[in-house]
Amino acid sequence: MQTIIDPTVSTARVVPTPSPRRAPRQPSLHGLRVGLLENTKRNAAALLGDLGEILADRHGAGRLVARTKRPFALPLSDELLHELTAECDVVVIGVGDCGSCSAAAIADGVALEQAGIPTAVICTDAFATTAQAMADLKGDGGFPYLLTAHPVANLSADELGVRAHELADAVAARMTDAAEPVADAAARMTDSAGPAA
Repeated sequence: MQTIIDPTVSTARVVPTPSPRRAPRQPSLHGLRVGLLENTKRNAAALLGDLGEILADRHGAGRLVARTKRPFALPLSDELLHELTAECDVVVIGVGDCGSCSAAAIADGVALEQAGIPTAVICTDAFATTAQAMADLKGDGGFPYLLTAHPVANLSADELGVRAHELADAVAARMTDAAEPVADAAARMTDSAGPAA
């Protein structure tokens, strides 16, 4: 007989830190260097590329700094963390559309926030449980991430453009002082970007 263990469920009680450290926000993205950290998942680079262009056009973002994280399931390397903190004012991370990459995306967002870089982490709604489990594990159960409809991998170029437009304002809000704290997972689900039109 074999036993299957769900790594997102634990009997241990996770006690979040009283006030998780988050990076200070600027009032807008105007002129800021925006990191686009894609994780090699199919369509991640294209979606973040479209998002970057919209953030520049709609929100006045400055230079776009595209970076790739390999392998997607492991935490951000010290080298890449240092590079992002040196070259970016804010970072968009995506796309968490599997269990391990969603968890890693949240862990990377927490690490960047603690290093002083505001982040917007994008995961698909099918993996909200995994994303939340990692936020809890990191002691930041209220970590604000964005949810979008699963899957992203099979979207066409036109559909990716639509999805990027739907996400852009929420992504900008997450990285500026326009962002409102998300109290719990239920509020986060309500706050998700929702399916593409």
